[in-house]
Amino acid sequence: MDLLSLSVFALALFIAAGSPGPSIAALVARVLSRGWRDVLPFVAAMWVSEVIWLSMALTGLTTLAQTFQAGFAVLKWAGVAYLVWMAVQMWRAPADTAGKELPKKGSALSMFGAGLALTMGNPKIMVFYLALLPSLIELPVAGFSAAASLAAVAVVVLAVADGLWMLMAHRARAFLKTPRAVRLSNRLSAAVMGGAAAAIAAKA
Repeated sequence: MDLLSLSVFALALFIAAGSPGPSIAALVARVLSRGWRDVLPFVAAMWVSEVIWLSMALTGLTTLAQTFQAGFAVLKWAGVAYLVWMAVQMWRAPADTAGKELPKKGSALSMFGAGLALTMGNPKIMVFYLALLPSLIELPVAGFSAAASLAAVAVVVLAVADGLWMLMAHRARAFLKTPRAVRLSNRLSAAVMGGAAAAIAAKA
């Protein structure tokens, strides 16, 4: 994969993963109440699940690209449209700061299970990858090296996004409790996501 494609992928994923929401609120609240070590199994499970969804999306798209060339071209533009829709949804998102509850017990196994359940129970993650990947990678000829590059970038981006929230937990918690600030963050995220969609459209 070329550097531009990986950069667009990383930027779109960073915005999607790092935008304030219930999961981020839960993560921040847990860091404040129990410390950052307590949430490491939780975020690790989220990263593992993201790679699983990414692999499933790549497998399905590669099969489609090899079987239905014409339909795949349509899918590329449908993906751009989906990213634009995501940007609109981010722009219009309510400033809801309620977070999801994480397990009361701090065992590593329960936290890892919560992370898996939260992320694997959200098929929108694979839809995001299905929308993003067709215009960034030559799927008919994509091999292990491209898949490994994407997975590595995904893990690094997710680690940075979650790590920043964990590092700035005290400030982040105050931020998440301010509807005006959350609204501003949503709209900035929408603008960047829209820019990523435009870059993909230009590349397609």
